[in-house]
Amino acid sequence: MTHEAQRITAEDIRVRKGGAKLVCLTAYDTPMARRVDPHCDLVLVGDSLAMVVYGLETTRGVTLDIMINHGQAVMRGCAQACVVVDLPHGTYEQNPDQAVASAMRVIDETGCQAVKLEGGEEMAATVRAIVDAGIPVLGHIGLLPQKAEHRGGFKIQGKGDAGAQQVMRDADAIAAAGAFAIVIEGTVEAVARDVTMSSPVPTIGIGASPACDGQILVTQDMVGLFADFTPKFVKRYGDAGAVIADSIAAYADDVRTGRFPELAHCFGVVKLEET
Repeated sequence: MTHEAQRITAEDIRVRKGGAKLVCLTAYDTPMARRVDPHCDLVLVGDSLAMVVYGLETTRGVTLDIMINHGQAVMRGCAQACVVVDLPHGTYEQNPDQAVASAMRVIDETGCQAVKLEGGEEMAATVRAIVDAGIPVLGHIGLLPQKAEHRGGFKIQGKGDAGAQQVMRDADAIAAAGAFAIVIEGTVEAVARDVTMSSPVPTIGIGASPACDGQILVTQDMVGLFADFTPKFVKRYGDAGAVIADSIAAYADDVRTGRFPELAHCFGVVKLEET
């Protein structure tokens, strides 16, 4: 008798504070979701798909409809991980009502377990409004890709006393607003460590600290499928891009030389009887 895997919830993630490390990765489609799901506690449908899937220069070019479409695809492939979908730029910053409406659409149309949004103190009231509407929120502080263009680029956060204090205030505000966990991105290691030690909810690091309660990477970065650039914080665990390129080259050569297809790949082939 088989049993379906029990879905990990946002609350399950929250109570893991200080416990076994949380394993988190991104997915944007059903095939990848099926591959990461057995190994992950949390799968993020990140707006990083703007760059990884659509070839855009920043994460700001995706719409709510696009995120919902990819969220639906990932939900078809994930049976046990907690699936979180990013709220894209422009869908939650205007006011809490806009944010709640966007979050409701994502939850209702994808069936995912939570949404994620970027921002610290300035977004606390928005996080609280979404949580009060019954939707779990994953926070995101430190380096904020959606806002990088207006913050001098992709710069490491938490430098100097003022910077460190701001990151700490951001973490405190988002946790107090009800986020079940907080992503810390591109932040000075000691600051991310201090935030983790003081935060009542789990922290998930990406370019942060090994002390964080969990870690997340963009899967395409980690397996070598996205080669435009490799951030310092990425560890490559494979070179799937090279495997795919070699496979395509071999296929092209077989087609041009007539080695593919063989009769074994065809239908209705009449076999001559041996005499």
